[in-house]
Amino acid sequence: MLRYYFCFILALAPLGASAEFSGPVRIVDTDTWDVGAVRVRLHGIDAPEAGQPCQRSDGAEWNCGAWATQQTRAQYEGQQAKCEAVTQDHYGRTVARCSVNGVDAGRELVAQGLAFAFRKYSAAYIGTEQAAIAQERGIHEARVDPPWVYRASQRAPQRDRTCQIKGNISSSGERIFHVPGQQFYARTRISEQKGERWFCTAAEARRKGWRAAHR
Repeated sequence: MLRYYFCFILALAPLGASAEFSGPVRIVDTDTWDVGAVRVRLHGIDAPEAGQPCQRSDGAEWNCGAWATQQTRAQYEGQQAKCEAVTQDHYGRTVARCSVNGVDAGRELVAQGLAFAFRKYSAAYIGTEQAAIAQERGIHEARVDPPWVYRASQRAPQRDRTCQIKGNISSSGERIFHVPGQQFYARTRISEQKGERWFCTAAEARRKGWRAAHR
């Protein structure tokens, strides 16, 4: 979950399927663990950043990144994990699938709404995430930007190009926001003279009365 995760492209040679290891768990954050002497980035998930806010239905914001880490630590700190290495990231961390008491930890974190399925790298937990969203588990009871969107907003240069979310007004007058990576993001043009605007986070856009684009 470290900021600038966009840098750690899984670029190094994959580790062999037999690269298994185990050890006691020390939680760094929701998706970064120490397993014995090995620093592990859990494969296929991405969790809210430290300091990342979520917004409840009543408008109150809370630090859901820190909360997710606390919940993860309460469940897994000191437990024995068995891991299978997938690859190594740009920072030298071992990207791995880990289980505790025979249960896939990545899947369980997504199921509880403590992390997102990181679709860029794996489709393994998409169905699990959809179920967590439908049941409003964990962070999904609130409005929350996916961590990769939040990181992008934090990296954005101070503006004129400060914020990357596009608030567009449709021909019918509907206020819709588009985040980087969505289907119509690149072709959407913003005219501030027409009342269109830029936002730094999806939560900010929603507070101002804009809805998310469907694609």
